[in-house]
Amino acid sequence: MKLKAPIMPCLWFDGNAEEAAKFYTSIFANSKITNISRYPSEGQDKHGSEPGKVMTVMFELDGQQFMGLNGGPHFKFSEAISMCIMCDTQEEIDYFWDALTADGGNEVECGWLKDKFGLSWQVMPANIADLIGGDPARSSRVMQVVMSSKKLNIAAMEAA
Repeated sequence: MKLKAPIMPCLWFDGNAEEAAKFYTSIFANSKITNISRYPSEGQDKHGSEPGKVMTVMFELDGQQFMGLNGGPHFKFSEAISMCIMCDTQEEIDYFWDALTADGGNEVECGWLKDKFGLSWQVMPANIADLIGGDPARSSRVMQVVMSSKKLNIAAMEAA
């Protein structure tokens, strides 16, 4: 069966979906907020939100559609889901790393970080599959570089 539209991730926030969408669209080129919906008075006994409060924010990051849902404090992001950014250059890795760790984000390890909203990101070279695939000895050397890093360094990985 053909889908009507591509699969769109829905990200659950606790009242700050619009702030998150503005943050993300400020980082990625060709990005925009496409729609904001608000909680109605109907169903307030179920959703528990004040009528008029932002319910969902639809946004695009370089053409990829997302929905931010202000669903409340019930669920938090975990590392079980992460957004992967495939970068062609070290400058791109540095740019996304610095932007996403700004204002309360934190570096994790092996090219992973968490932004200030708690969403996990992997910022990695676009050629990572080539670097860790194929020759087992090279793969082992590259993985040693990856495992000893926070932000990945393309030159160090390629030199391994």
